[in-house]
Amino acid sequence: MPVAPPPAHRLPLNALRAFEAAARTGAFTLAAVELGVNPGAVTAHVKALEEVLGAALFERQAKGVRLTALGLAAAEGFTEAFDALAQAEAQLRELAAPQQVHIATLPAIAQLWLSPRLPALRAAAPEIVVSITAMEAPPNLKRSTHDLSLFPAESGGRLVVRDELFPVCAPALAERLQMVSDLRGLPCLSDSSWGGDWDIWLQAVGETVPVRGPVFSLYALAVEEAVNGAGVLMGHGPLVAGHMERGTLVAPFPQRVGLADGFRLWSARTIAPKSALARVVEFLIGQV
Repeated sequence: MPVAPPPAHRLPLNALRAFEAAARTGAFTLAAVELGVNPGAVTAHVKALEEVLGAALFERQAKGVRLTALGLAAAEGFTEAFDALAQAEAQLRELAAPQQVHIATLPAIAQLWLSPRLPALRAAAPEIVVSITAMEAPPNLKRSTHDLSLFPAESGGRLVVRDELFPVCAPALAERLQMVSDLRGLPCLSDSSWGGDWDIWLQAVGETVPVRGPVFSLYALAVEEAVNGAGVLMGHGPLVAGHMERGTLVAPFPQRVGLADGFRLWSARTIAPKSALARVVEFLIGQV
């Protein structure tokens, strides 16, 4: 009678994933955000893995954790392995749905730059389905399900459009602005993510006007309030271009300040020519 060998006792995959994410990000909390679980789950997975191994992978400290010699020796191999697994998953998704493209971008870019261009993309390539996820920071494309990310950066990726700063406001409000110093008597709208924009522009044009006014958590909301006449907003050229074309916003001053950052596209894998992904990239770059 044949004797079956005992089943292999593998290390739990979820625990290995938690260890790798914590080792790469340097914190259980950051690993939890990436994995979509709470920090307690990451802590429990790592502790269970250490108990199975009979050795510590992290040194627990008051200000966080640090890899032990064992953890440091193992981390790189698991990062390479999970990167390869994610790449294989992305390839499988693409083979199963070759006409779907997923883009991650800033909320402001999604609402004010990308969304207005989707009708033209659908008309040019109706067979391609484009999904957009708005997020505040670029995803790790090696691990995420997104095919592209579109975020401001000084370098890297493919430049889609350059950014520049200049004040914008409703036409009726512009009549009250003859000189930059006239801003003293008007609300100056700000966005919490780009809170230093006014300082950058004022310093570049050599003015020291104090900026006071409402602060918004969403740039698109600040733009709408500027359209409504609530105050003067520091405009990002690509994001206010549509309103300026329609005349709902105007630039009361001629001075524009170019930024080192531009809106750039990234992909974690090679883009096959004539693929849906390649066509979306070419379309977006060709829109500017």
